[in-house]
Amino acid sequence: MTIRTKVAASVALLFVVLIAAQGVIEEFVLMPSFVKLERAEAHTAMTRVDLALDHVLERLKLNGEEWSNWGELYQYMQDFNPAFLATYTTPEATTPLKINMLVLVDTAGKFVFSTARDPLSGAPLDLDFARQSALPQDFPWRRNLRSGKAARGLVKTNLGVMMLTAAPILNGSGAGKTLGLTLMGRLLTASELTAIGTQAQSSVTMGPVTSRPSLIEETGVTRVSQPYTDIYGVPLMTLRVDVPRSITAQGQQAVLYSTVYLLAAASLILVLLLVVLNRVVLTKIARMRRHTVMLGTGDDLRARLAFEGDDEIARLAREFDRMVERVADSRRELEGHSFQSGFAERAKGIMHNLGNAMTPLCVRLSLLTGRLSGLPATEVAAAASELADGSCPKERQADLAQFVKLGLEEIETVLGEAHGDLEVMERQAAIVTATLAEQRRSAEATQLLETVRLPDLLSQALDIVPDACRRRLAVEADESLRAVGPVTVARTVLRLVLQNLIINAADAVQAAGLAQGKLKLTADIEQAQGQPQLHLQCNDNGAGIAPENLKRMFESGFSTKPRATNDGIGLHWCANALRSLGGRIWAVSDGPGRGASLHVTLPIPRPS
Repeated sequence: MTIRTKVAASVALLFVVLIAAQGVIEEFVLMPSFVKLERAEAHTAMTRVDLALDHVLERLKLNGEEWSNWGELYQYMQDFNPAFLATYTTPEATTPLKINMLVLVDTAGKFVFSTARDPLSGAPLDLDFARQSALPQDFPWRRNLRSGKAARGLVKTNLGVMMLTAAPILNGSGAGKTLGLTLMGRLLTASELTAIGTQAQSSVTMGPVTSRPSLIEETGVTRVSQPYTDIYGVPLMTLRVDVPRSITAQGQQAVLYSTVYLLAAASLILVLLLVVLNRVVLTKIARMRRHTVMLGTGDDLRARLAFEGDDEIARLAREFDRMVERVADSRRELEGHSFQSGFAERAKGIMHNLGNAMTPLCVRLSLLTGRLSGLPATEVAAAASELADGSCPKERQADLAQFVKLGLEEIETVLGEAHGDLEVMERQAAIVTATLAEQRRSAEATQLLETVRLPDLLSQALDIVPDACRRRLAVEADESLRAVGPVTVARTVLRLVLQNLIINAADAVQAAGLAQGKLKLTADIEQAQGQPQLHLQCNDNGAGIAPENLKRMFESGFSTKPRATNDGIGLHWCANALRSLGGRIWAVSDGPGRGASLHVTLPIPRPS
């Protein structure tokens, strides 16, 4: 992708981000504010309905208090004159009150008089509350018979919810002993709800009984529900107000207009900006890019940009030309040093592996030299010469003969052991030769793949491990090494890797202060992206690895051992050698004193 394309894409992306930001603001700031206004409006509407219902109840209570504070009624509650009922409780007399029920209760809670009618037609109603002969014992307003206080609330009847008020029966001047209560009830019918809604300027309906207020937002309408309890405190009804979502609709339309305007303005600005950028910046940058590609793909560093002008790009081009000149000078110097540097890095790995391979050979040779130099060859030769002279006494001859015999037996034994050592040294020398050949092939970027069995390869690796390391470490070959069968790998490389891992495990055991440690090797064939690979795992019970060193331990020159005995090359060489074969190595440890597990993976050819 060219820089012109990237700039265009970046500027376009910037505008997209701005538009997206506006969309986010609209979605999560503006629209929620509109919704918040609608919710507030819905709650306000519900509050108006609640106030309208409260106002109806209050007017009904005032009517009851006015009707109860009446001399004729006070007299009736004392003499129970039927003429009072015939005159003042007829449909014509109670129609102005707009009530469905009228009940007179004495101070004992008994109904002295009760009637239930339709306030418009005057037709009687079968209302269960009016059919009672007395107030229920648990009726909350029984205490008002003694206190003389008015009350209002809602009750459930067989004909629906009824607004109920209670007023004390007084002597007409608001004084005197309370002779009972006047109960007035008005059914909360659909027409009554419509009147309440008209007063509250809202659409009110009665819904299923709920215990909590709710607000539900649907397409085009917000529904607010408010539960109401009866005089017992039990949920009785739920009134619902439906508020049209006109604020959101208007907000969405305003947001749409602003978005269209922003898109149009952004498109125009984007085109103008790209034109200006192309003329002032991008054309020159494209030329610099072509010049840079030419320098990078070719060997000629003599070409120059030579931009005219004094702007930032022209100054940058002149600095770039000077930098190319310095690079050309530096390249000439580096070419002379690069070969030596690469050769030194490769030589360090070769010398490390040869040192590991030569150590057991030198140790065994030193021990063999010591044993051979300690043979009594000179003494045996002198004794044999004295026996051959025959001038010594017989007892002396017998002692000399016995000495010669024992000396020859010792020489024979040592020579036999030396023969075995020489065979081992011959194998170790062959391994050193193979190591040199493998290092030469590695330098030439070629690897020899051979089919081997892992137990045999482990034995060959142990042959070139110093005896001191082998004495400190009990190496256990898991059954899985045999179970995987023959594998085709770079035998010499993998053998050297195993040798390095065994020596490092022995050093870890020594660092842990153990007389003898354990190293267990397991193997498995895994599939990685459809390619089979060998997975070797080496688990030891040595000193463990600190978490901060797990990734650094394969770096060149890194080692936790003393510099006098370790230069930090072995594991670094293993990582590079395995990486060149398409494999990898990593370490796992629970921390110091917890041992370590080194994992090696190496791709292997698919079985034919």
